[in-house]
Amino acid sequence: MRFWIGARGSDMKGEARGIAAATAGDADSPLASGSLALVGDAVTAPSPTWLAAHPRHEVVYAALEKQGRVGAFRRTGEATLTPLGETVATGDATCHVSVAPDGSHLIATSWGEGIVTHIALAADGRLGTGVQGDPSEDPYASGAKPAPDAAALVAEDGGIADLRSLIDRGADASQLAAMLAGSTPSPAIGADAGLDEIMAILGQSQNPYDDPAVRDILRGSAPREGQNPLAGAIDLSGKAPEVPAERVPRAHCSVFLPGGLVATTDLGYDLVRFWRTGPRGIRLDHEVALPIGTGPRHLSLHPSGHLHAVTEFSCEVYVLRAGPDGRWVLRSGIAASRGALPGDTAAELTRSRDGEFLYAGLRGSDTIAVLRVRGEGDRLEPVALAESGIRTPRHHVVIRDALLVAGQGSHEIASLALDQRTGIPGRVRHRLSTPSPQHILPVR
Repeated sequence: MRFWIGARGSDMKGEARGIAAATAGDADSPLASGSLALVGDAVTAPSPTWLAAHPRHEVVYAALEKQGRVGAFRRTGEATLTPLGETVATGDATCHVSVAPDGSHLIATSWGEGIVTHIALAADGRLGTGVQGDPSEDPYASGAKPAPDAAALVAEDGGIADLRSLIDRGADASQLAAMLAGSTPSPAIGADAGLDEIMAILGQSQNPYDDPAVRDILRGSAPREGQNPLAGAIDLSGKAPEVPAERVPRAHCSVFLPGGLVATTDLGYDLVRFWRTGPRGIRLDHEVALPIGTGPRHLSLHPSGHLHAVTEFSCEVYVLRAGPDGRWVLRSGIAASRGALPGDTAAELTRSRDGEFLYAGLRGSDTIAVLRVRGEGDRLEPVALAESGIRTPRHHVVIRDALLVAGQGSHEIASLALDQRTGIPGRVRHRLSTPSPQHILPVR
């Protein structure tokens, strides 16, 4: 198969000259387990660190990160591109771009300023006018009330898996009591019960997640107005995220959702934001706050309709779902891996083709955390922690029988064998030397 490589150039202390073209195995095959080969530079461009393809035209869009702009490039050959029209300003450190399924517009996110920009696309894929969305506000600012949606982890029909997960990770009775604050006590257990009593009830059932006594803990447990029992009190990963003294907005990625919505992350303010978009602009619909200091970075839409979010600072994966009223809420959350090391930061999150597995890149330990998706897409469980084979796994992509990983720190792309049954990446089969790779985009 063919793929484009986005990378850092000299303006970001990298060595890439622009977007590169490469192959994995047979260039015309949909498989990618064969040897890797660098075809050459497809087009010169300043630090094209994230790439996205038009759904109909052979046009590639690049986040020109250092310039704070987005550029469009038209394919002119099997491995060549040429600039298409003028670039568009999108904000300092533009790090991500995604294209609407109908090709009418794209969304760019700016890490440096926290800006979300809507850009209309012409009939030939050329970039149009950029329109900025509403700026984000910190839900945890002094005197502000955290978004109530963050309490959905312990809401009426969810949170049982998280309760058990928290106990497994050493949560004490006071932390669990914080989760249950405001709930209606059940005959089996009160909201102020001790850890031993909760453990006893969980241990009496072969399937404690479905134990009616445990469900009684959570029924009617809507938090008091403005209360977020998870904020700063519970750490799913076992590592306490560092909360910066001065919080600033950091828009990081976007994903188009069914029903005309697009979701973006704000890593600095711990937000997942939901927007209504159209050919001419973007309007904020609602927001979901994650626990403070977690740092939501990347999103992956599951075939079930659930949205998975990986958090950079706490190395967790959260599950969001749309409610009957169309508003999204938190459903559950779990550590990406119990083997994450202190100082690890999460990078990319992607899924297998069938949605059975999620893969989260962990920089520091330079590993890939594998999680299995359970239930209706709303429950996750850690499966394995695999060596990525490179340094600083900035991005990775699943291509049927292989996992391709971009090693920013080792200046190479690695191809890992992927076990179709277990979902676990194996040893590195092939390597490709390429400067400062940031993103891998398969060519359709």
